Amino acid sequence: MTNSDDHKTESDPENQQKRFPGAPGGPGPSKYPRNLASWIVFLLISAMLLVMFMNTWQHSEQISYTEFEQRIKNGEVLKVVISDTLLLGTMKEEALKGKDSKSLDKFEVILPSSDKPQDLYQLLSKNGVPYEFEKPNLLINVLISLLPWFLLIAIMYFLVFRQFRGAGGAGMLGSFGRSRHRVSSKDQAKVTFEHVAGIDEAKDEVKEIILFLRNPKKFQRLGGRIPRGVLLVGEPGCGKTLLAKAIAGEADVPFFSISGSDFVEMFVGVGASRVRDLFKQAKENSPCIIFLDEIDAVGRKRGAGIAGGGHDEREQTLNAILVEMDGFSTNDQVIVIAATNRADILDHALTRPGRFDRQIYVPLPDIKGRMEILKVHAKKVKLGPNVDLQRLARGTSMFSGADLEAIINEAALAATMENKDFVEMVDLEEARDKVRWGRARRSRVVDEKDKISTAYHESGHALVQSLLKDADPVHKVSIIPRGNMGGATFSLPEKDRMTYSRNYCLAFIRICFGGQVAEELFCGDISSGAQSDITQATELARTMVMEWGMSDKLGFRRYTPLEEGENLFGAVYGKTYSDKTAELIDAEIKNIMDQAYAEVKDLLDKNRDKVDNLKDALMKYETLDGEEVKLIIAGQKIDKPTVGELLEAEKKNPAPKTVTRKKKQPGPLAENPSDPLPKPDPGFSG
Repeated sequence: MTNSDDHKTESDPENQQKRFPGAPGGPGPSKYPRNLASWIVFLLISAMLLVMFMNTWQHSEQISYTEFEQRIKNGEVLKVVISDTLLLGTMKEEALKGKDSKSLDKFEVILPSSDKPQDLYQLLSKNGVPYEFEKPNLLINVLISLLPWFLLIAIMYFLVFRQFRGAGGAGMLGSFGRSRHRVSSKDQAKVTFEHVAGIDEAKDEVKEIILFLRNPKKFQRLGGRIPRGVLLVGEPGCGKTLLAKAIAGEADVPFFSISGSDFVEMFVGVGASRVRDLFKQAKENSPCIIFLDEIDAVGRKRGAGIAGGGHDEREQTLNAILVEMDGFSTNDQVIVIAATNRADILDHALTRPGRFDRQIYVPLPDIKGRMEILKVHAKKVKLGPNVDLQRLARGTSMFSGADLEAIINEAALAATMENKDFVEMVDLEEARDKVRWGRARRSRVVDEKDKISTAYHESGHALVQSLLKDADPVHKVSIIPRGNMGGATFSLPEKDRMTYSRNYCLAFIRICFGGQVAEELFCGDISSGAQSDITQATELARTMVMEWGMSDKLGFRRYTPLEEGENLFGAVYGKTYSDKTAELIDAEIKNIMDQAYAEVKDLLDKNRDKVDNLKDALMKYETLDGEEVKLIIAGQKIDKPTVGELLEAEKKNPAPKTVTRKKKQPGPLAENPSDPLPKPDPGFSG
């Protein structure tokens, strides 16, 4: 897109420099202090203080009046200066010759009172010591007495009041009332729409806003109004902030970015002051974009908390935002873009049309989106010839864009640690498991009995998942501890799912029971390793009955209490059914679980030999992929080196450095990919 002639003056570099003195290329800071008089006063006070200290620190010896009389009688005193309460004397040079080299030539005698001793003048005259009286300087005495107060005021001025004065009209709050936003221009932004993948619909809607800012007269020709606000909603890591950064990189207008938490401060009224300051600067530089990240920090429903009164700091900040977005001045070309993952808790006055005219949902990427995201991040690393990004995209259901970036980065780090020349597929799969389930703990010492129990547990999962037609294919089975799991069975969905059928949910519950049933049949006991399986199965069965209407006895009705933000048609929060219905819900959930448990037990009892074969293979190899599981279930044997054999071979013959080969590009994505899926299928852990 190109700029129209009507808007060239706004993006002109010279005009940008005039509008933003702090921008690159703009006028630099002044070479002289802002207030030269303040510095002169400060230096004068410092000089006076230094003179006073120098006078105070003049070295003189303090002696008693008796010793003073003795020195006078011995003829050691050259002269004496008499003041109100002090006698200042100067010693003769010949009197200092016989004394210590550290002796001082001046001394002082503190008189006990303002009354001079009666024999003082007679003593001095009799011994021929000249004396004189010190003339008091009233001005000096007054300045010395007031100097500490001047110093205190100067310190307060430079440390406190100058900050208040620089607050730009924010009153005694000083710099607290100033907005802490960051301003970026097109030259400073390095992220563009080329770096954003997997959210094409969101990009298209944002492109319309950028086009409006570049050429507003094109849209106003038919009476259209510029949208005042755009709310980006989505799960964490889906790319909301990245999309905002891309807007800053694509737009030729100033971009003000700030987080919602930056408005909150310990002083009441600071948040509202910062909101007004932010919008004031934005209006002065319109057209522009304001980006509010994590707006739920200040945009929660008013009156929902304990301190829900009108004096609540958060509510005052929200009220200021509401007024600025749709107040009396509504003709400013300022677009507010906000991001949150909790749109359900935002105040309705904030999300209504006229403030946030558009709510753009940024979903978790489907298989096509995940493929595009992996391609974007894979450009930064060297990939091996066996890398299949399409397979990796299939195996990362419900992964966000941030998760996919972490997979590529973790794989590159792992390949670097093994001194490889490129990233291989095994590195990517290990990185995927590490990001989702944690690092493999190969050094953990596992008791042989526990290892056998874990092998049977994962064999039960794998066999049930392989024999049920409504379940996803098995991708990998492992008894290597990972995270807080002793082993895991991973699935590889053939497609993304927008909805979940009853048969799929029942198959999932049966897979969850496969591990504990296998332990019961083959080990004669059960363990706590099925905790995660029981939790997943119970929650899914409860959701089927209470939310999805998959119970014939309870019918098409929702029984789950409404959460905050789901109040539709005046619905009531909390429990909305009787105790008799609650008993029926419990009975239905128990019936689904008991029936699934019985069917899994019968299935594994009929296939004991296959469970034993899978257990033996896991004990020998520790990890099996999906194809190897199929071969073992079909009664065939697999031939590959065990973990122990690989370690012995590595000790005898260290593996040479991987030879660099020409990287192959992954195959093109199918034109008709699977249906997009907002929620991926979880892996089944033991």
